[in-house]
Amino acid sequence: MEKARQCLELNQEESDSVARLAIHPYRVGATEFSFYEDFALRGIRVDRVEPGLVSCTFKVPPRLTDRNGNLANGAIANLVDEVGGAVVYVEGLPMKVSVDMSISFVSTAKVNDELEITGRVLGQRGGYSGTIVLMRNKATGEVIAEGRHSLFGRQPSKM
Repeated sequence: MEKARQCLELNQEESDSVARLAIHPYRVGATEFSFYEDFALRGIRVDRVEPGLVSCTFKVPPRLTDRNGNLANGAIANLVDEVGGAVVYVEGLPMKVSVDMSISFVSTAKVNDELEITGRVLGQRGGYSGTIVLMRNKATGEVIAEGRHSLFGRQPSKM
């Protein structure tokens, strides 16, 4: 445990670098702020929305890369979660919650690569929804990742 703690400790230079970060949260609703979503999703552009489909473009920023300069697997998982949730979102109802995600990490994306992220609904039964999110390099067409995402939430009233 002590070895892990030492590995995670910041030196003074690293601590000062983190202290200088100036990331302004955006508003969620009228009064709530979300640092997390601002950090993870800033720069995503929604290109097309249709029933059962959301298509986005995202340029890989340095803040979401690993030490090798690739888009971090955690950032890919977050994008699958967010786009998969957006494709089944119903205005006026709370967001559905993720039940399960399965992601195939096929290739890597580097800083400044432009990605095309497409989310589609696979099916719905009751409050349960299944989605698939495909992430491709826009320039080469190479698949970066494919995620299957299951969500559960309240159904819209039939009244």
